[in-house]
Amino acid sequence: MNDSLMQETIRRAVDNVRSGRGGPFCALVVKDDRIIATGTNLVTSTNDPTAHAEVTAIREACRALGSFQLNGCEIYTSCEPCPMCLGAIYWARPERVYYAATASDAAAAGFDDSFIYEELKIPQGERKIAFIQEMHDAGLEPFREWLRKGDRVAY
Repeated sequence: MNDSLMQETIRRAVDNVRSGRGGPFCALVVKDDRIIATGTNLVTSTNDPTAHAEVTAIREACRALGSFQLNGCEIYTSCEPCPMCLGAIYWARPERVYYAATASDAAAAGFDDSFIYEELKIPQGERKIAFIQEMHDAGLEPFREWLRKGDRVAY
């Protein structure tokens, strides 16, 4: 872990709050001790609920690297990732993630995503947002087409 990179991450998170662009979160994607991408929380300034710091940093890093995976990279983030960011991190496959504040710290500041973890434990029909399966057989066709595709890129 590089202390100066974490300090930079925290500094940018504070700057993001002070600037009014978004919430108190920042993430850096680092490769070979060099920052290749940064992201801050831009949810409220862009009206995009997916514009979390980790997601925006991952998007920028993948564009910079010309790859959909972050092989050989590390992510520094000002706070323990939420469930959405955790999913994005696993899909991007960096080597490791360093974080400063915890999910509990975020919850104490009004950013509580524990309800998502709780929702995942509830059967789909009983969740706060209804999930209703329709046209299952037809929905399999894109997967059949994918499996027939000889030049598909595995991920």
